[in-house]
Amino acid sequence: MTCVEKKNVVALAGASGYIGQNLMEKLRSRADIIALSRNGDEKEDSDQVTWRSCDLYSMADAEKGLDGADIAVYLVHSMMPSAKLTQGSFEDMDVILADNFAQAAKKVGVKQIVYLSGIIPEDQPGLSRHLKSRLEVEKILGAYGVPVTTIRAGLIVGPRGSSFPILKKLVKRLPFMVLPQWTKTKTQPIALPDVIGSLDQSIGEESLKGRSIDVGGPDVMTYDEMMKKVAGVIGRKPIMVNVPFLTIDLSKLWVRLVTGAPKEMVYPLIESLIHPMVAQSQNKVDGISEGKTPFEEAAEWALKEEEKQPREKLNRPNLPAMQDDVRSVQRIPLPQGHSADWIGKYYVKWLEKVLNPWVKTTVDETHCCHIGVIFNDIPLLEFTYSAERSTKDRALYYISGGRLTNKEKNVRGRLEFRKIPGKDEAVVAIHDYMPSLPWFLYKYTQAKAHLIVMALFRRHLEKWGTHEPSFQVHE
Repeated sequence: MTCVEKKNVVALAGASGYIGQNLMEKLRSRADIIALSRNGDEKEDSDQVTWRSCDLYSMADAEKGLDGADIAVYLVHSMMPSAKLTQGSFEDMDVILADNFAQAAKKVGVKQIVYLSGIIPEDQPGLSRHLKSRLEVEKILGAYGVPVTTIRAGLIVGPRGSSFPILKKLVKRLPFMVLPQWTKTKTQPIALPDVIGSLDQSIGEESLKGRSIDVGGPDVMTYDEMMKKVAGVIGRKPIMVNVPFLTIDLSKLWVRLVTGAPKEMVYPLIESLIHPMVAQSQNKVDGISEGKTPFEEAAEWALKEEEKQPREKLNRPNLPAMQDDVRSVQRIPLPQGHSADWIGKYYVKWLEKVLNPWVKTTVDETHCCHIGVIFNDIPLLEFTYSAERSTKDRALYYISGGRLTNKEKNVRGRLEFRKIPGKDEAVVAIHDYMPSLPWFLYKYTQAKAHLIVMALFRRHLEKWGTHEPSFQVHE
């Protein structure tokens, strides 16, 4: 009797994205795939692929999405613009996404996480926001004991994505190009099929667990050299002039204006261009790190592939329809020796102290909080503490009612306090909150008031060592 080897079940977070779609095609022949997407229910399953809708901002969704997976691939970031009102930086939102993913992977028994990141240059002071965030995500993914294999790539050459299409648009649309100092930075671009191959070979490979691997193509070049090669591929000869005075900040505005790409994506990417993105020998693995496709050949392939795809698919980010819910994420210091659950309970008591007597705030013995006004008994907001879903590293409050809440639509509204693994910091986040105020009025009143309150709370915590709180909250 022949024993048939069981296929690995691979959960792919970001399956509907640029990298995810290509990796899924590569994996079909050797794995059963759980494809995770915000709109997974709208996709059609096949013999090898099961789609699941999954909002990784929700811990419960992450657990359901990864259930049954042997290996999990993480291809997620927060740099694309959102269809909902979003207050907060992409770095802080990425903390929540990665933390939910890592904790869920541990809970359901995932044996390996494979993560696509950027090359992190060594001995470079002042890493860009983008690279700092990629490194922080890498550490968070590995914080709960699931082995992580990180594939670190520089500029990926393909018909979609971020960096290469921006480069192509600059060359194609400008007859005259000024080249700032950052265009002399060395980088090691890699073709999309080569990156997919590196990811594919890493999935399920025991020897690569716990490793960070740099990958790159055969060519190391500067950004202005890449521009000249792309110009040659598309048959253009733009005039290029080196200028020493065009700063990164001016370059961000210039690139956004010329390419039409969203600032949420352009700004962090341009900030990273001051760093050399070259694969380092100590981070290389034979057979994984070496992309075989020369840059010029990769660029020709990418441009041909682009011509085959619908114009709107290439130029427009794949966003859901406009939504009227809210996400707000802020990072705060966490006093040494205290937990995220403690800071959540401390926050609602601090509100009671700071907002009274003009705003009436009460906190009961179960840590549920009512915020109202002095001349009316009906609260403006109600927060219900979830003891079942809270841990010492995460306090969860459901936004359960109040005049400022749309009771019919507010199904998943919640407030959470979450410790960042390895740091004396936490993030405070509001998710899926549906306000009752008209949208325009909410945006410029209640939403602004929340940011002011969070700024005051952050300042209060920054001064923690110089003052003693006038009330106690037990752990």
